[in-house]
Amino acid sequence: MRWLVTPKVYATGGVACSSMTSPPAPRPPSTGRVVLFGATGYTGRLTAEAMVRAGLAPVLAGRSAAKLTALVAELAPYAPLSAAPTWQVADVSDQQSVDALLVGPQDVFVSTVGPFTQLGAPAITAAIRAGASYVDSTGESPFIRDVFKKYRAQAAVTGARLLTAFGYDFVPGNLAGALALQEARAKGAVPTRVEIGYFVGGDSFGMSSGTKASAASIMLAPSFAFSRGRINTERTARSTSTFQVDGKALDGLSVGGSEHFALPRLDQSLQDVGVYLGWAGKATKAASAASGVMSAAARIPGLANLLAKGLKAAAGDTTGQGPTPRQLSATTSIAVARTFDGVGRSLSSVQLTGPSPYLLTAELLAWAAAMCLVHPTPTGGAFGPVDAFGLDNLVQGCADMGLAPVAT
Repeated sequence: MRWLVTPKVYATGGVACSSMTSPPAPRPPSTGRVVLFGATGYTGRLTAEAMVRAGLAPVLAGRSAAKLTALVAELAPYAPLSAAPTWQVADVSDQQSVDALLVGPQDVFVSTVGPFTQLGAPAITAAIRAGASYVDSTGESPFIRDVFKKYRAQAAVTGARLLTAFGYDFVPGNLAGALALQEARAKGAVPTRVEIGYFVGGDSFGMSSGTKASAASIMLAPSFAFSRGRINTERTARSTSTFQVDGKALDGLSVGGSEHFALPRLDQSLQDVGVYLGWAGKATKAASAASGVMSAAARIPGLANLLAKGLKAAAGDTTGQGPTPRQLSATTSIAVARTFDGVGRSLSSVQLTGPSPYLLTAELLAWAAAMCLVHPTPTGGAFGPVDAFGLDNLVQGCADMGLAPVAT
C-alpha cells in the first residue's frame, strides 16, 4: 500500500508488528473500541490510515485474513506505541461473524462495505443489537432513508446511535446548510427553503470502484426530497439546479441525502430541502432527462432487470480500486448552501472547500469515531452531523481537516 498524505497528521510512532499475526483477545467491556468494517477496500484503507494517525487503535475487519494481516503490518509503523491496529475476520454473508465484531454499547462500528443497499444491513444490524455507535460512508439515498425511517426505530429501543452518510456526501452539505441557516436567522429572516450543491474542484477526478457500484445500485431505485414540510418519494435526478461556484455557473442533479432529514431539525421553518450532485458537469441536464427515460422504462415488465444488469456491467466487477495519489492531490471537495424565504428571495449563501472527496471521507469517518468515543452524543436513534455533535464541534473538526468556508 502506498501511504497517502492527508490534510492532517494526528500522531506517529512505531510498534513491532510481529504480534499482529492473529487477532488479540477482546478488550474489557468498559473500554470503547473502534471497529472498521471493510478495511481493505479503497475507502476502508484510507480510513484505516486516518484512524491509525489519530491514535484510535482500530480493529480492522473484512473477509480476508491475509489482506487484513498485510494491512496491519503496513500501518503498524505509523501507530502510537500504545495504539497498534489489530484485525478480525467478518463477512456480510455471515451475520454472526459481523455481530462478533462488537463487544458492547461502548464500541463504535464504522462501515465502508457497499453497495449499502445490497450489503449494508448486517453492519447496522450488529450495531443496533449491541446498542453501539454506528457510522458509515454511504451516499446511497435508499439506504439513508432506511436508516432514518426503519433502523431509527430499532435503535431507539437498544440505545444505538446511527450516523449514516458521514463522508463527502453528505457531511459538508449539512455543515454548509446549518451555517447558511444560522446566517439567515442572524439577519432576522425566516428561511423556508435550503438548497445544497456538491461539486469537485480540479480536472483529474476519478471514482473508486465502490462509488461506481453504489451509483449503479441506486440509479433505478426511488429517491426522495423534503418538500412541503415532509419527505416525499421521487426518482433520482428528477430535477437540476444551477449554483455559482468560484464565479462559475455549475449544474447539479437532485439526489436524496441526509440533509433532508437532518436540516429541518435545526430550523422548524424549513419547508423544502433540495440536495444536488454536480459530478455530471456539462452533461447534467442530459443525465436528468436520461434518468426520466430509464425510470419510465424500468416500469415495463422485464426491462428493469435488463437495465439493472446493464448498469452493473458498466460499473465493473473490480473492487478496491480508486483514484491515484496524484488525482487525490489534484482535487478538492466543494459544498454550497443557499437559503430562501417563503417568496423565493435569497437570504444567505455559504461555500465550503476542502480536500479530495475520498481523503475527506476518510478523515470524517475517523473524526466521527473519535467523537463517539469521547463526546456525549444523543442515544437511541438516527442523527445528522450537527444534532449528533453540535455545530461548534463540527465546524472545528472540519476546519482541522481543511474543510472550511470560503468567501463567496
